[in-house]
Amino acid sequence: MLNLKQIKAVALDLDDTLWPIWPTIDRAEKVLHEWLVSNAPATAAMYASPRALREIRDAVELQRPDLAHDMTALRHESIRVALSSAGDDPSLAGPAFDAFITERHNVSFFPDALPAVEFLAARFPLVSISNGNADLARVGLAPYFVASVAALKVGVSKPDVRIFQVAAEAVGVQPHEVLHVGDDMVLDVLGARNAGMQAAWVNRGQAAWPHVEKPHLEVADLSGLVGALGSVAY
Repeated sequence: MLNLKQIKAVALDLDDTLWPIWPTIDRAEKVLHEWLVSNAPATAAMYASPRALREIRDAVELQRPDLAHDMTALRHESIRVALSSAGDDPSLAGPAFDAFITERHNVSFFPDALPAVEFLAARFPLVSISNGNADLARVGLAPYFVASVAALKVGVSKPDVRIFQVAAEAVGVQPHEVLHVGDDMVLDVLGARNAGMQAAWVNRGQAAWPHVEKPHLEVADLSGLVGALGSVAY
């Protein structure tokens, strides 16, 4: 059960908690391919679809474990490899990545996300914890958060307890005083619990919980989280 009196800060996952990530990535990869058609046609022809570009990104991830926690560097390197393989100028990787990352930040929030963020920010210091490369300023959320913790900066990814510990330190509280909110059973819920935090699972897909350790709170969307926290006195 959720201990409301213990919560002094809230940590939020971003992708698939505040917005759906795969429609966003799909659009960004299409924009990247269109950019290549105009600026690096040999690469566009060799990797003739966004899916092909994703496949080379996945291949680079296997070949470069040193980039496992840095989605920006991983995507940039996969574009560079694609350009080089096709005989195009690998220095085009920079502007090609810029086209991708601009669209990657063109997110479509879940309807419940912004009202919930506003509610939470008025009551708790907020910190984001993400394995991805979303930038709070670029999606318009920076004013609501006091800190942002990303795997690419910390050097470890969720569910590693160290990234949760860094997040607690960033808002000046102990891990047990943080409620972490996220959609992923392992990365968010079990990771946060193992770090000593309380964990709220945002279960938008009505999935069954398969693990022994359970979230302290399960909600269908962030409106449910607002309802659960609405009785906290300030």
